[in-house]
Amino acid sequence: MAGFSILSVQAQENRNQVLSAYYQLKDALVQGDVKKVAAQAAGFIKEVKQSDLKEINPFKDALLKNAAGMEAGADINGQRKEFAVLSTTMLAFARAAKLDQQAIYVDYCPMKKTYWLSAEKAIKNPYYGATMLSCGSITDTLQ
Repeated sequence: MAGFSILSVQAQENRNQVLSAYYQLKDALVQGDVKKVAAQAAGFIKEVKQSDLKEINPFKDALLKNAAGMEAGADINGQRKEFAVLSTTMLAFARAAKLDQQAIYVDYCPMKKTYWLSAEKAIKNPYYGATMLSCGSITDTLQ
């Protein structure tokens, strides 16, 4: 069983909490609610800071910086720009660590030329919300 490791329950919970907070942030952007995005960004910051995963260390500063920009953001377009950078970092983090036992879908927005992560196959574009809700496609699946 070389190369196989069993994650502690706490480590798996931490991974799910960071990813869950990211998904909640994405969903707030889909809804286009500036205040909800700011509140979810604050929750994401809390989860990243509390995470004791060694895999998060190379990504922690970037995740915190972009989430802080979203928390302080006064308009949805600015928050969406920060989310694009945050999502690039989250994708790198997701590739470096097993974040969830469930599939993580890597979605792509051709209009913004950027990615986001999703727990579901249905496309719900956080960069355009209701304007172009189903714009995008799944480009990869992380298992």
